[in-house]
Amino acid sequence: MALDTDTSLRNKMIYSIYVRNHTKEGTFQAVIPDLARIRGLGTDIIWLMPIHPIGEVMRKGTLGSPYAISDFRGVNPEYGTPEDFEELVAAARELGMKVMIDVVYNHTSPDSILVKEHPEWFYRRPNGRMGNKVGEWYDVVDLDYAHQELWDYQIETLKMWAEKVDGFRCDVASLVPLEFWLRARKEVAEVNPDAVWLAESVHPKFLRQHRDRKNVGLSDNEVFQAFDMTYDYDVHDFFEDYLWKEISLKHYMEILMFQDGIYPINYVKLKFLENHDHPRFRSYVQDPASVRNWTAFLYFQKGATLLYAGQERGVAKLPDLFNKDTVPWEEADIDLSPLMQKLCRFKQEPCLQEGSYSLEAGVESNAVVGRYTHHGKTIHGIFSLDGEPHVVQVDAPNGTYNNHLDDEPYTVRDGVLLTRGEPILFAHYHEPLLHD
Repeated sequence: MALDTDTSLRNKMIYSIYVRNHTKEGTFQAVIPDLARIRGLGTDIIWLMPIHPIGEVMRKGTLGSPYAISDFRGVNPEYGTPEDFEELVAAARELGMKVMIDVVYNHTSPDSILVKEHPEWFYRRPNGRMGNKVGEWYDVVDLDYAHQELWDYQIETLKMWAEKVDGFRCDVASLVPLEFWLRARKEVAEVNPDAVWLAESVHPKFLRQHRDRKNVGLSDNEVFQAFDMTYDYDVHDFFEDYLWKEISLKHYMEILMFQDGIYPINYVKLKFLENHDHPRFRSYVQDPASVRNWTAFLYFQKGATLLYAGQERGVAKLPDLFNKDTVPWEEADIDLSPLMQKLCRFKQEPCLQEGSYSLEAGVESNAVVGRYTHHGKTIHGIFSLDGEPHVVQVDAPNGTYNNHLDDEPYTVRDGVLLTRGEPILFAHYHEPLLHD
């Protein structure tokens, strides 16, 4: 774990924006009027998917993937000018949000500036041609970090952006050497000591494939040495298994508790229900009550919370990554914004930063019972993930408690509570334990 990682990142909400598809205009300037609404959700950090120019050669779709970058130091002219970008950053900061940009350092487009100026910096197949190590990524060529001059160039680029933004989301960070990231973090700190570092760590199966081929493949524990946060992909397969009813909720909760025990004490995970690489959560789960419970459970989990633009309106369609495909804001049939605003206020609780943490579920149950305990206060979270009433066991004194999310009263008697199919958050106070 990065020694200087601030665990207050567990209290943060990150909002992901794909500029091309966020608005009909698809520009930096068009995002600016929506910033106040985004901030109103409780957003602390905006993550802008890649803002750089996109290569022309081997494009996917008509406009190309934003992850096939032709110039790490430029701005995509389809989005606007560098001045437009800086205006967007300034507007977000004025509203109290930080801005993080995407860093795609595993590869470039086949016609990138680096390909033209430094072809020796690229991975070569056995036949001597440039290529990549993931066949379906045919629109990119991989960089070869055996060249120290490449390290110098990439770090200078990061330092340039660190003077303009507040942090980096690093694409497939697990495929780039750890020593590079350690040096990059150290040198960027000289420019911006408060930069936030988020790693897109990878699924274990994908990681093993790279290791089996003798490629760089960093585990989360390795990545955590240089980054403040990593993706939740280490447990994501279990999340999907539960949605597809292949494992029980009890099993899934045990996996999440296992995850909580295998990382350093100051670890921060990025928790999400969806992102640009996976189907919208609403395409899995349609019932509004179930969606509300899953949303509340997302915020309750230990780690930073990620929202992908459109999630707050229950959008079911995933925007196309390679073509113009505006988020269908007007077609959304639910509005989770009021719930998310309450959840973001709850997310600021000190318990969620430093408290002891547990999640449980019964053998046949679809309800999560969670709690945080810190300095004489316990916060309980109960989430009926199927949107149905449940009888649950709760370790709280007998009494009636108001649900912080809707002010409805709930009674605990002999450690038992009856839910009504809606998410529940309540607290009780007790004497803190004395330690020698």
